[in-house]
Amino acid sequence: MNSFTSTNHEIQRRDFLYGLHAGLGSVALTAMGATPAPSNEGPAIHFPAAKARRCIFLYMEGGPSHIDNFDPKPKLRELHLREFQRSGEEQSAMSSGKRYYVQSPFTFRRVGQCGAAMNTHWERLAEVADRICFYRGLQVESVNHPAANYHVNTGNRFGGDPALGAWVQWGLGNETENLPSFIVLPELSFPQGGPANWSNGFLPTRLQGTALRPSGSPLLNLAPPPGVTRRQQRRNLDFLQRLNQRHATRHPQHQQLAARMRNYELAFRMQMQVPDIVNLDRETRQTHELYGIGEAETDHFGRRCLLARKLVEKGVRFVQLYASTWDSHDYLAKAHRGLIRRVDRPIAGLIQDLAQRGLLDETLIVWMGEFGRTPDNGIRGGIKYGRDHNPHAMTVWLAGGGVKAGETIGATDEIGARAVDVVHPLRDLHVTLLRLLGLDDNRLTYFHAGRFKQLSQFGGQVIQPLLN
Repeated sequence: MNSFTSTNHEIQRRDFLYGLHAGLGSVALTAMGATPAPSNEGPAIHFPAAKARRCIFLYMEGGPSHIDNFDPKPKLRELHLREFQRSGEEQSAMSSGKRYYVQSPFTFRRVGQCGAAMNTHWERLAEVADRICFYRGLQVESVNHPAANYHVNTGNRFGGDPALGAWVQWGLGNETENLPSFIVLPELSFPQGGPANWSNGFLPTRLQGTALRPSGSPLLNLAPPPGVTRRQQRRNLDFLQRLNQRHATRHPQHQQLAARMRNYELAFRMQMQVPDIVNLDRETRQTHELYGIGEAETDHFGRRCLLARKLVEKGVRFVQLYASTWDSHDYLAKAHRGLIRRVDRPIAGLIQDLAQRGLLDETLIVWMGEFGRTPDNGIRGGIKYGRDHNPHAMTVWLAGGGVKAGETIGATDEIGARAVDVVHPLRDLHVTLLRLLGLDDNRLTYFHAGRFKQLSQFGGQVIQPLLN
């Protein structure tokens, strides 16, 4: 018996067992009055009335301090530099030695008609505060960066599972055939955990996030080799397609081959689409100014925010932007001030631009990091204090896409150590984001390793106060 025959028999046996499992499961569920779990059928919007059809996820890697951005704690002024005792909690590798309460080095003000609290360095974001929903009740489970990144992006602290963008694409399908539906705009250094943060996991390979390079050509080999015309490329691809299709007919179990064939075709179409999209020079001077393009502090992130707008405008379902180095264990004032100035104008510009183009109601914007920061820290080398990692309290904000605008939902305690009102675990935020996009986490499943899997791992509840 040759290897191909053996493989065929193995797959036929596996398919038979899967079918048997699904059949018996359906009978059992029907007898109990329940609806059978769906099979791996792909796109199906569960809530057609949902407003959001796409998502821009602004990921502040490193853990921005809620206490120093959107959740001021006057009590810390009274406690500043008093010794702090922490016990019975998971701690990061850097939380050692004597700990001290740390007041915020920033001043705050109330902005917008909603009266949202903001660090005064958020100058442009203050202008769109009435479009934002601030959520202070989220808690996560990981205290160190790689696991926390995986948890936020995939729902699994150990990595290997599909990213949120892959799930969204699986549920909503494609709006465009010429671009990937899940695109990532990283910085020069990838986030801790690397590309696994935008992996397709066990979902089909076509759902993996496509990372565009932050400098130079956004994709390698985007242009044809010298001397090769588009017509020659098309003829070569057609010939390769015929060979692959012949093999696929004989061996339908080779799913990776089908994915490779689709990727070749997508890459060919992207050669026409991507250069035009990433060319920001054709945008107006007013648009450049809106995003801070051409200014030293804001140019890099502003270009990626503008690119995100162009991508969703072209039908990309999920765009994720990374802004790193928010991990401020010391020099908090200097570090966060610079980081805020780098992203403030581009993010506000993105919200304004989407609103002006009538796209904000259909586009869900999410701003968050992997955790919050503690009200205490050690002092190393003099008074250079910052904050440690805190999975028990953080601020997330959302805009557009059916979110309740101009609201602050939930609260943390008087020193910002723990969420105490409208408290929810991360899986509930995942469920809520899917719901805003018209997807039901309990129905958006995929059969893998003997069971139906979902983003939330084992279910969750929608955070209703966030929904309009």
